Order: sequence, then structure tokens, then C-alpha cells
Amino acid sequence: MLDRRRLLAIGAGAAVAGGTAAVVAARGTAEPVAGKTPPGHGHGGGHGLAKNARMSPVAAATPFAVRMPVPPVLAPVRRTAEADEYEISVKNADVNVLPGMTTAAITFNGQFVAPTIRARSGRPVKIRYTNRLDHGATVHVHGAHVSADNDGYPMDLIAPGASRTFTYPNSQPGATLWYHDHTHHWEAEHVYKGMHGFYLIDGPDEYGLNLPSGAYDVPILIRDAHFDDKGGLILDVERPEARSTFLANGKPQPYFPVARRKYRFRLLNASIHRIFELDLGGAEMVQIGSDGGLLPEPVKVTKLTLAPGERAEVVVDFAKHALGSKLTLSEPSGPVVRFDVEREAVDPSRVPARLRPLPPLPSPVRTREFKLAVAPSMMAYAINDLEWDPNRVDAVIKEGTSEIWRIYNADTVDSPFGGIDHNFHVHLVQFRVLDRDGKPPAPGEEGWKDTVLVRPGESVRIQATFKGSPGKYVYHCHLQEHSVAGMMGQLEITP
Repeated sequence: MLDRRRLLAIGAGAAVAGGTAAVVAARGTAEPVAGKTPPGHGHGGGHGLAKNARMSPVAAATPFAVRMPVPPVLAPVRRTAEADEYEISVKNADVNVLPGMTTAAITFNGQFVAPTIRARSGRPVKIRYTNRLDHGATVHVHGAHVSADNDGYPMDLIAPGASRTFTYPNSQPGATLWYHDHTHHWEAEHVYKGMHGFYLIDGPDEYGLNLPSGAYDVPILIRDAHFDDKGGLILDVERPEARSTFLANGKPQPYFPVARRKYRFRLLNASIHRIFELDLGGAEMVQIGSDGGLLPEPVKVTKLTLAPGERAEVVVDFAKHALGSKLTLSEPSGPVVRFDVEREAVDPSRVPARLRPLPPLPSPVRTREFKLAVAPSMMAYAINDLEWDPNRVDAVIKEGTSEIWRIYNADTVDSPFGGIDHNFHVHLVQFRVLDRDGKPPAPGEEGWKDTVLVRPGESVRIQATFKGSPGKYVYHCHLQEHSVAGMMGQLEITP
């Protein structure tokens, strides 16, 4: 068995080579724990993160003691005939996450859950990002169809003190997207520290469906965290399971008052490692959307799996529950948010039997294979036994063509480090899941996706049509502690 200390040291060396030596030097110096451990934990630990990685998780807050906020919608600084224009600063801020404490964070506009951008399909948005950090950073709108120079390429950074305007054409159907940092070797830490927020696109085909809207359309960003006794965030790279405090919209295990009517909840897993297995105490949820927007038809579920980066839209009808009822959205490790049924309300909304038809898939021009696995020879996470290299193009694709990609997770229980979960995110496009190990995808996966979970030993086939401007885009595991350690590749769209 390979030595854990050596693997961590190699991972740290990779981060230093990537230009983050100061960050690695700031990491805690915990004694490694014996056992199977994959490489790739050499990313940050600086930027004000608590240094004592061996500190046990604290009782961060009493469950259901604080109300869940709804991230405010950012107003444009101007509207022109061509676009809605926004300004966002990337900056350090002391924020209130735990009651009575302040937490050092890296934020958009000083908010631990960034302000929501609410866009319209077909109406471009321009965002001027100003970097007020002391190091470079970039921003990626996850799930957006954009040109390569507006995608937040991991190596193309906004310098400290500089500004850059990104243009998002929103030439896609309505969907729940999100924006987050994508600075290579730093993205896991930056997102963990607070660089995450919703980017919602409203599509015209939704307007006549009469789904819950306005105050009854609620985005909920869920994630985990590990705090010290002063409210500082701890990024313990050796023990992700120590992140035992669940946050909903930036608050620990909050409650949210609801009326006896239908609500549309847009759930986003913004954690950097944890896969959430969610349930509502056995109560019914109706899934109406996934990463790329509305499903073909609603799906009734009592459990919901969300890997990092994935989104799911669900409708919950609280009219089925009496006043005073309390329904808790939980995962096996504990509660995430509690819904308190407190009042009556008129409800004109509905969930129609048909939502968004799926067009037929075009004929694919080729099939590619992608193996996700630790590469012991490099002590790194890898795709097709290659770790990330910005100077290497792994797939050249002609613009407008459709391909099938078979993604295989080779980190099985029999591999050197045991079974390891991965997922797979492709920039530029939404794709369709064709099958899992030859079996049809789950009903909630029948719509458009941009991130897909791949369990140990599992094989997933997807099909995507690569419409977009020429340039380089990345694909990677969105368990970001894997992507920072090499599990990322690069495609290039050619005319």
C-alpha cells in the first residue's frame, strides 16, 4: 500500500508547481492517519483558513435556530438595448454564518452566498468582475453556453486590482445555473470559502406552465463546512467527513417558514466533495428540473441524490400538511433545512403533466472513452491516466458535431485506494445521459445535464452536440479536491 504521507507530500508538490507555494506553506501540519488515501490533497489552506486541521468539528449551532435567507437578486447597474450589465467584486469579507460569530470568507460582493443573477433566455448579460484579492482569480458560470474567452478558463486569471467584463448570451432554455471560482489549484478553496452563487435563466416556455413563482420560487444552495470554535472555516483535506455542519443558503441547519401551498425549490450542491442523499422525511417531492432546466415530465420522488455541482428543481406541496407541520430536508448524516408550515395561502400554481419536450438526438460522429481514476504512477487524480496539462489538448471537436462519451470510474473497491466516487462536468454544452452500465438513466436524469455522478466501477454514456465558438474548454471531476489534483482535461472546438 502506498504511504499516505508520501501521497500528501506529492500532492503538495504539485500545488507548489502550479504556483501556490505560499498557500501550501500555510497548511496545517497534522500527522497523517493510516489507511487508504488517494492523492491530490495539496491544494490550499491559506487565505485565512483555520490552520489546525486536527481540530474536531464543533457544535456549530443549534439546529433550526436561525431562519434560512433567500439570496438577494442583484440589480443591473444599467440596461441597454444590447444587454443587462452588472458589476461584481471578488473580495475578502468577514461574514455572519454561525450565530454570534464572524467568518473570514472569499466572496462575491461581500456575501457568503453571492447575489443571484436573474437573466432571461435570449437576453445577454454582461458582468464586470473586479478582483480585489491579492492574487489572481477567475469566474465560471456553470452550465452556461458561452464563448471560450468568457468561460472562466482556469489559467486565464483576472489580476489583482484588475477588472474584466464577461458576456453571457443566455442563448439556451431556462435553467438553474450557478457561478463560482475556477482558478486552477485554488478553486476548491475559493468555493469552500464562499465564491458561489445562483445564475438563473428564465425561459419563455415556462411562462405558460403556471409553476410556482415569485416568493414561492426559492433557490437553496446546500453545502457542508467545518468550523473552529471561533467561527473560522477549516479545510481539513485529509478528513472531508469532518465537514459536519450543513449549510442552506449560508446558514447552519436553518428553518424556513412556508405557507400551505406549492413551492418550487432550486437545489444546488455547492460542496467541494460531499454527495448529498436527500429526503424530506418520506414526504413526496416532484422533480421538475435538473442541470439544464425542465424535465420532459415531472417525476415523483422521495429521495434525491445530488453530487457536487448538480442541481435539481423540485416542487413540494405543503397543502398536503397541516398547519404547524415541520418537514425536514435531511441526508443520512443529519438535517439540512426544516420547512415550518405556518400559514394559509391561495395557490394558483400547478405542475403540468408535460414540461419541456426533448428534441431527437442527432447522429453522433464518434465515441470517446474517458477513464476516471487515481494514477499511482503519478500519485495524482487523472483522466485516461493523464493529469491536467494546459498545454495539451485531449479532444479536438469540429463545431456543431455530436459525440458520445463513455465515462468509466476505474477507482473500484479493488483498486489501490479503494472505491472512490467521481463525477464529470463538461463546459460549453449540456448533454443527455444515454445509459448507466447499459441500463436507462433514472427518470430525473432524462433531461439536459452538465454534471453526472459516476460511482466506483460504473460506466455512464452521454451524448453532447458541441455548438459554440472555436476555442478551448475544460471537462473535469467536480469533486473539486479531485480536479485541483489533476482530474481535468481539455477539449478544443475547431471551425
